[in-house]
Amino acid sequence: MKALQVFAGPRALARIRERGLSPADIRAIPAAAGGPKGLTLLPLDRFLFGEWLPQSAQPVDLIGASIGAWRMAAAMLKDPVAAISALEHAYIHQDFDVPPGRKSPTRDHVSERFAEGIQAMFGHRANEVLAHSRYRLHVVTSRGRHILGRDQRVRTPLGYAGAFLSNVASRKAMGAWLERAVFSSHISPLPFAANDYRTRRYALSEANFTSVVQASCSIPFVLNAVHDISGAARGAYWDGGITDYHLHLDYRSVAQDREGVEAGLVLYPHFQRAVVPGWLDKSLKWRHRSTHFLDDVIVLAPRAEWVATLPNHKLPDRTDFVRYGRDLPARVAAWHTAVSESERLRDEFAQWVSSGADASVVAAL
Repeated sequence: MKALQVFAGPRALARIRERGLSPADIRAIPAAAGGPKGLTLLPLDRFLFGEWLPQSAQPVDLIGASIGAWRMAAAMLKDPVAAISALEHAYIHQDFDVPPGRKSPTRDHVSERFAEGIQAMFGHRANEVLAHSRYRLHVVTSRGRHILGRDQRVRTPLGYAGAFLSNVASRKAMGAWLERAVFSSHISPLPFAANDYRTRRYALSEANFTSVVQASCSIPFVLNAVHDISGAARGAYWDGGITDYHLHLDYRSVAQDREGVEAGLVLYPHFQRAVVPGWLDKSLKWRHRSTHFLDDVIVLAPRAEWVATLPNHKLPDRTDFVRYGRDLPARVAAWHTAVSESERLRDEFAQWVSSGADASVVAAL
């Protein structure tokens, strides 16, 4: 493999050595926050949901935060390949107006554009997700507590300063400021243990679907928080990546026999090897290491050498909005190229699993 790397936790690696990897082995798929970086995973998504997983019949839990929530929700629509392609086009071509005298668009404007995009894709199709007979969606958001209970000009910066300082001391301590709020499409056990961090769970419904997806994408200071989501506790809801940036969750329960279904694995298409717990942990390198939470996880990630061949020698990211400024065609071309090149990730994974999933190419996570 020249573009793709495969990493696995110890139990997942042992299982691959014993029996390879088949679509029937998969019980959960996480999808991380990360903005435009997630674009490079869409070709893999099209293969997984359009060709590979349909070869099996077991229930699969899909866990998403921010763009990951969009990806997983799109994968649950009736034609997942077409839906993921529509998401790709809409995300690549998103554009924002910058008022005179400003260097960036207003939060109100960005929030409005995001809401329009979510409504266009899911506004009349939420029932397809909620009624899916096989896939179960779990959208992760971050609910503000106390001073962060409302998104306001003074309260929000003060609250996030407190959250940052608390998080440096202890990830659990950040729960005094922000809690994990998971919205699930089906009444079934969560595909992870939630005792690592303060957590609430709610039902995902037609009444709150677009609000929940919007909240999971609402980056602080870039978009407005979504307040008082229907069917959930009052408060301000932000990007799920704040509490769970890369969804470093305790997936060990997935490997246990549930609902009469054989124990399974977690397949994680990701844009890097490290599974960082929270958004505020990005600079805390000691929290980037693998833990026992990931013992049953297989991470698919691009090689650094391949990433260096992409436009600007990196994955697409939010800095490209500044890099290209008002030159929308240039940014669109760069992102299109990155996604087109990402077909190699799909091709190499497809070849790997079809040829028996050789464990010798899998590195320890």
